Amino acid sequence: MLAVLACLAALLVTLRAGRRSLGNGIVAVLSFGYTYGIIRANLPSAASHFIFDAALLGLYASQKWSGKRGEKNKQSDIQTWAIALMIWPLVMALLPFQNFWVTMVGLRGCIFFLPLILLGCRLKESDLLIIAKGFAVLNLIALALGVLEYFLGLQRFYPVNEVTQIIYASNDVAGGEYRIPSIFTNAHAFGGAMVLSIAWLFGAWSLPNEKPQQRTLFMAGITAAFIGVLLSATRTNFIVASLLILIATFTGRLKFQARFAWVAALVLIAFVASKNDRLQRFTTLSEEGAITGRWQASVNLGFWEILNKYPMGNGLGGGGTSMPYFLQNQVQNQIFMENEYARILAEQGLIGCLLWVSLGVWHLQHRSAFQRTRWLAGRRLGWFTCSISFFLALTGSGMLTAIPSTAILLLCLGWISTAAQPEERKDKSTFISAVPSRRIVVPSFGS
Repeated sequence: MLAVLACLAALLVTLRAGRRSLGNGIVAVLSFGYTYGIIRANLPSAASHFIFDAALLGLYASQKWSGKRGEKNKQSDIQTWAIALMIWPLVMALLPFQNFWVTMVGLRGCIFFLPLILLGCRLKESDLLIIAKGFAVLNLIALALGVLEYFLGLQRFYPVNEVTQIIYASNDVAGGEYRIPSIFTNAHAFGGAMVLSIAWLFGAWSLPNEKPQQRTLFMAGITAAFIGVLLSATRTNFIVASLLILIATFTGRLKFQARFAWVAALVLIAFVASKNDRLQRFTTLSEEGAITGRWQASVNLGFWEILNKYPMGNGLGGGGTSMPYFLQNQVQNQIFMENEYARILAEQGLIGCLLWVSLGVWHLQHRSAFQRTRWLAGRRLGWFTCSISFFLALTGSGMLTAIPSTAILLLCLGWISTAAQPEERKDKSTFISAVPSRRIVVPSFGS
């Protein structure tokens, strides 16, 4: 009963917030996405699996989807991709590969998050600022709970049950300690959300003429994100966070005051990590075979075996798309590989896999993220974040089904793939030095 009430509350809260503004609605959804793990763990019933779905449904219901003619034209390319990626799973759902409920859960995982791409296209600067503030506050809350779990232990916050099996199986940190999940479903979800929030926070922090209090909040959110990645002890997220640090440092064109604050935050994070072995799991990346072994385990002949055996896929849900524990034994010929493209291939067949690969190639060629605007630093970091995510999908699963990481990723993809709103183009002055007049060159693939 409590889980049903939680779903209803999520629906009503996001519906009301979304009617106030798109930015408020997204922050409400993110709030339920961040806390989804700890709520579901303490309300272990079938209904609790749909709390985030209810929150997203409320956001979708709060928006007017008709749009203006000019807005539709501006979104045409990314809108075409979103529609194509929704239509094919709907076709696959008609094929009798899996039973009805497994197919419906698989269909939800394939298409339910995709409208967020279109909402990302609509974001105005006022929405971006609201979202950045939301990320900062949520990251600080997540860090606070993570620290409490670090000192007090996980069982005070996460009971041992079917939902938390993955949490209590992840005790490979120094001394046999657990990875910290904070308020998320697991440590990977914690670290992934922290990494994906950085582009939004860095973009807001680097805006010219922002109030010092707001800039302090954004920097606190960034610092919490990096420390959160260390607490989660997830090596993939550490690699992504490190790459984003390098990109932000060497392409941000920060002025002295901003660069000093940025370097000071990085020094603080490095100091905290150096004093605690439990925050240094990333050092195992230097061990022989640590990276190549993971790569070979994910990108191997299993992919081609799936293609040969299931060219049309094993049916929606047949690759394990967010399948709740009470349906797992009903999946026929279940296939599992730590490779998101292999999972898509297993569920949607070759056509579905090619659609997602083609979207990734289209994204790499798209230039909207590099427009000279007030949000250039955030857009550029968002472009690199999405690009890295598409690449790392080769070595892990969950890019398109993780809560709340998938929602953040698709929102970012929609935002950076759309021409900047007029207010984003104003005022390129003080905090970041002016962008040179020469053209910014980004990697290009194809013609």
